[in-house]
Amino acid sequence: MILPSKHISEEQALLGVGAVLLRNLDQPQTVTSLWDRVRDDRSIGTYERFVLALDLLHIMGVINLSQGILKREVP
Repeated sequence: MILPSKHISEEQALLGVGAVLLRNLDQPQTVTSLWDRVRDDRSIGTYERFVLALDLLHIMGVINLSQGILKREVP
């Protein structure tokens, strides 16, 4: 479910959903505004998958939530 496999396509895997989120997180914004931008994307699917992908990106250190604002972390 996290990584694509023989039975899970890239767009269904959480890593693929995370890529969609990162493309849309081009500037700092709230979780709600990011959800509004991506909710119609087929690969996102549900709000639950959206949150799971955000969790994965946060655990990986790619994004950060501070004072209600999501930001991409610069390596």
